[in-house]
Amino acid sequence: MKDIQNLLDSRKIEIDKVGVKNITYPIVVLDKENGYQHTIATIDMYVSLSHTNKATHMSRFVEILHNNQSMINMKNFPGILREMKEKLNAESSHLEIRFPYFMKKEAPITKKPSYMEYNCGVCGSMDGPGKMKEFKVYVSVPINTLCPCSKEISNYGAHNQRGIVRVCVRFKRFFWIEDLINIIEGCASSDVYSLLKREDEKYVTEKAYENPKFVEDVVRDIAEILSKDDNIIWFSIEAENHESIHNHSAYAYLERENQSEGGV
Repeated sequence: MKDIQNLLDSRKIEIDKVGVKNITYPIVVLDKENGYQHTIATIDMYVSLSHTNKATHMSRFVEILHNNQSMINMKNFPGILREMKEKLNAESSHLEIRFPYFMKKEAPITKKPSYMEYNCGVCGSMDGPGKMKEFKVYVSVPINTLCPCSKEISNYGAHNQRGIVRVCVRFKRFFWIEDLINIIEGCASSDVYSLLKREDEKYVTEKAYENPKFVEDVVRDIAEILSKDDNIIWFSIEAENHESIHNHSAYAYLERENQSEGGV
């Protein structure tokens, strides 16, 4: 059959990224406690397109994904990018995988177990010589914060709210997503849980009251910990509080180069 995609294109214009976007696909990821975890990912896969080619072969992206779905993680991510370059005859490749990740979490007092969902992702690009141009892992973690100003000016009580912290890192060596999630939760006024009994709720609200945090405090506390980790090359941190008594969100963001890059 005639291969239309391989026909020459007379306009001689290269395209930076062509491919498939928002593929929903089952994958397996590494799990610190259980070894691995099955989840459903949303995936974007792109390669560069030469000025001589009319189009790319879209079906090959899904073939590559299916061949690697049995385990996708930081360790084999570069290999998938390399396979994309080779099978699509491209100078560069780009891959982003977004997925919900679940951790079993016990309530603080009753120890009742439940699962917490965290939105995670891995994204990266590879250039012509097969070197990683970019490789990042990110996690979004729900937290609870209690307003220091509200606590200070009120005769009793203080407003608190649920927020989301999103941390993105570049790194040298493999690390566990769970460890990054634990760092973020440890910098909140208190954790968020799927299951709380009355004794647990009392503990959580009182813990938050004794540990008030602005969004500025949250991003600075996380940055202080990540800046001391010699595995982290670069990081960005953003915190958004969905304010309970204001018609807006409170927001803070920072990013830092931690040290000279050492490769993945």
